[in-house]
Amino acid sequence: MSATIIRNGRVIDPANKRDEITDLLLVDGKITDQSAIRSPPSEIEQIDASNLIVCPGLIDMHVHLREPGFSHKETIESGARAAAAGGFTTIVCMPNTSPVPDNPSTIAWIKDRASAIACVKVLPTGAISKNLAGEELAPIGSLAQAGVVAITDDGHCIQNHEVMRRAVEYARMVNLPVLDHCQDYNLVGNGVVHEGYWSTLLGLPGWPAAGEEAIVMRNILLAELCDHPIHCQHLTTAGSVRLVREARARGIKISGEVCPHHIALTDEAIQNFDTNYKVNPPLRSQTDIDALVEGIADGTLSILCSDHAPHADFEKEVEFDAAPFGIIGLETELGLFLDLLVHKLRKIDLARLIEMYTVEPARLLKIDAGTLSIGARADVTLIDSELEWKVRVDQFESASRNSPFSGWTLKGRAVRTIAGGKTVWKL
Repeated sequence: MSATIIRNGRVIDPANKRDEITDLLLVDGKITDQSAIRSPPSEIEQIDASNLIVCPGLIDMHVHLREPGFSHKETIESGARAAAAGGFTTIVCMPNTSPVPDNPSTIAWIKDRASAIACVKVLPTGAISKNLAGEELAPIGSLAQAGVVAITDDGHCIQNHEVMRRAVEYARMVNLPVLDHCQDYNLVGNGVVHEGYWSTLLGLPGWPAAGEEAIVMRNILLAELCDHPIHCQHLTTAGSVRLVREARARGIKISGEVCPHHIALTDEAIQNFDTNYKVNPPLRSQTDIDALVEGIADGTLSILCSDHAPHADFEKEVEFDAAPFGIIGLETELGLFLDLLVHKLRKIDLARLIEMYTVEPARLLKIDAGTLSIGARADVTLIDSELEWKVRVDQFESASRNSPFSGWTLKGRAVRTIAGGKTVWKL
């Protein structure tokens, strides 16, 4: 019998509406009721969590692990280590790999690889369309049987509304949520940055807000038509927030998520042509950021995540137009959200932030995670919400270094990550 007791921590467990100073017992990889242990184990690990938050292991439902096919950017092993260093015990990997996980055999490979080498739980998504081409549906029923937790073409967006409708209908049959990267290719064209003052000044092709909002509107209509959840990934515009808010008020099964870089940075950051600020969708205006923050505060946007998108240095060290979109985020996202939303803007409290990283994604994906209930898997994150620390990208666990936050000082971070009862990372 292996046992760990976490003493004197502030246990915040939104799933059970707990917020109290207490101890937490972990036995053989499970959350255990202390009163039910008649004979305590002879050897028990003691963790002093005084002045720390003890919460369910955090979930990031939007991560690119790049494997199979692009292991020079990231691997399942290195991405899992980065997740652990960020406080995450469950991550959901996106399907833009090579080969594309549009078939059960690739899903089986990812699951087998993750179970063999990942220090945290890695859950695969399946592609909506074959080869992410947006033309022919992948075998959604077979993907569900293979164990995907959702379907998405993230990194791409299905432009044919009829194809998307059928995908949602099939997903409803097998009870899978649909995740969508909202980008109308006709409106966006070759845009690489937010269409506005800075794109005009710098002479860079603009990516208009309407290019996102048109697909958000499409997804709302399809979620209503098919009566099935559609989740809009990495929302960035004030218009998207307004559309989702109005739809949710009418009871439509639509939801949205926010990434930290989209509230920490405006499009002004691109003025030096640093490709570490090039993301898709792009950094937006302060007006958009204000709307995103209000959407988080009022519950319109219910999930926080990273869109962790690693790239090798040589890929980013090119002209801005030619560089790939994306930044890494697993090791900075919790600190950024704590620093901005809880400490500086004071828009949400700690309990709500933890809820957006546990209960909300677990509910959408219908996974057994995000809770400290008795008998649950012992996935636990210890957080020092007052700790000030400097971001040192050169010390990251991720295989890539494409972060714009190097040198930033943040307040709050995970200090220990426990997965299945075992400490997989500690500060």
